[in-house]
Amino acid sequence: MNNPLEFYFDFISPYSFIAHKDLIQIKKKYSINIIYKPILLGGLHNLHGITAPAFIPSKAKHMIRDCKLIADKKDIKFKFNSYFPIKTLNLMRGVLIAEEDNYKQEYINQIFESIWGDGLNLNDQNIIDRILKNMGVNPKTFFLRSTTEIIKSNLKKITKDAYLKGIFGAPTFLVRGKIFWGQDRINFAIDEIKK
Repeated sequence: MNNPLEFYFDFISPYSFIAHKDLIQIKKKYSINIIYKPILLGGLHNLHGITAPAFIPSKAKHMIRDCKLIADKKDIKFKFNSYFPIKTLNLMRGVLIAEEDNYKQEYINQIFESIWGDGLNLNDQNIIDRILKNMGVNPKTFFLRSTTEIIKSNLKKITKDAYLKGIFGAPTFLVRGKIFWGQDRINFAIDEIKK
């Protein structure tokens, strides 16, 4: 299966967390090239002029219950983060730094797990620093790099490119230019790769 699966995500999205956990299992089962594409979900929503479901009270209530149902069904440890919304701007920039330094997958795993598995307050810089130190990363250097123009502009570019492709939410999977939106569409994306 030579066609890559592009996975557009933001740590703020609990559905992206569930999709990420699915992708870990899928990668074990199939020989698929999965490309993690970090985006700023808030920025993407602004470009489209839409409001995230989490900020519409009636939808937010359903989303919390829905995520729990899906996670329980898939036997995924999940806790809706009581500190939501987590400010993910620097965390998403961090994906690009981790990619440059070759610890991208470990970083993504740790941040997702900290937010949605353990329910930690990643709005607290001390907690983020501790996570980075546990990965052997210098927090001060990490966050200095996150404010460099190249990192900032790269994340904006990936988000803008997603918008131009018609992507409007997270998680989204892209295969051969076809969009599959939502954690529950992952198998359709896999089927497209198998064609």
